Amino acid sequence: MASRKKGKSAKARKAQRPGNTRPARKSTAIKALATGPITLKEAQALVAASHPVSKARSAAVPPTNPADVGRARRDLEARRERERRRRIQEFTETLTLMKRRGARAPAPKGKQKPPAGAQEPKDASFKPLQILAEGDSWFDYPKPFFGGSIIPRLEPLLGVPILNLAKAGDEVRYMLGVKERKILMEQLTHGCPAGGPWDALLFSGGGNDIVDNPMALWVKDWQKGLPPVNLINQPRFSAALELVRAGYEDLILLRNRLSPDTHLFFHSYDFAIPDGRGVCFLGPWLKPTFDLRGFPTQGDGFAVVKELLTQFEQMQKSLPSQNITLILTQGTLAPVVGSWDNELHPEKAGFNAFAEMFRAKIKAVFPARVA
Repeated sequence: MASRKKGKSAKARKAQRPGNTRPARKSTAIKALATGPITLKEAQALVAASHPVSKARSAAVPPTNPADVGRARRDLEARRERERRRRIQEFTETLTLMKRRGARAPAPKGKQKPPAGAQEPKDASFKPLQILAEGDSWFDYPKPFFGGSIIPRLEPLLGVPILNLAKAGDEVRYMLGVKERKILMEQLTHGCPAGGPWDALLFSGGGNDIVDNPMALWVKDWQKGLPPVNLINQPRFSAALELVRAGYEDLILLRNRLSPDTHLFFHSYDFAIPDGRGVCFLGPWLKPTFDLRGFPTQGDGFAVVKELLTQFEQMQKSLPSQNITLILTQGTLAPVVGSWDNELHPEKAGFNAFAEMFRAKIKAVFPARVA
């Protein structure tokens, strides 16, 4: 018997040490959330605690022939599908928990939480909004430790989870193409997986459609003295914009047919600076075109980018407006390099500002349902 006692594992001995109270504190914290209304952060913590942490995968070997490329593409699609299902599961469990328990707004910064056991004010609970998001990197920024882009910053402002199906680099022609259209149709037809129809669909699309390599097709060679609008091949750019417009129009038609009470929210990006910076081995998306076309300065290229995006916003304004909110984000950021993390994505403060703009517009439509 004595030898058995001496043979206790290091893990068991560590658990008996007086100072080792971490597991007990965690258990107590989880138990404290067992009843009553909860905040988004508390609901997310409960859901996360019920799932094991997945192990990191080894780095993929770059494909070396067509067969490898095909396999790599299929593997990428499979990973994307797993990620989509993970997001849906996490969203569903979080929102279901908040609906069952009651949704509570987080305490404002600097305000003390009520003591344990204290009764919440009668108006502490609210009916959580059911929000779906589709889009590009302005909704799904891939840079690690950056805090994400608009959607993860918007969730705590609204006090609800958002089902974010956005993918960095996505274009409108793909979002409303066959595969992603079917996913959107399924969501709009069956409604929120936590039950009931979607209250809002946030959409971020069009930016990737008008930049990167194809932009060289609608930006002309530099000619001194010409205004920015005359440095654009207008028939070609109008054709590109029409393709983007077609995607927006089809999204509106799908909403009207499948979920007419779902409010659509669009935005118009901001005036990006072609300074040649990319992110996560992606980009740059602007400067190569202006270098190719012989633009002498960054400012000359910026003037053309501003004209392209202004025309993009005008296209959005010409869309049907019933049950649709266009958030006019252009001109929010100071026109300096420091406002941007790279050529297409704002710095953290910029994304925070855009998230606040989304919150204000969503609250205007749903005044009683925003935390």
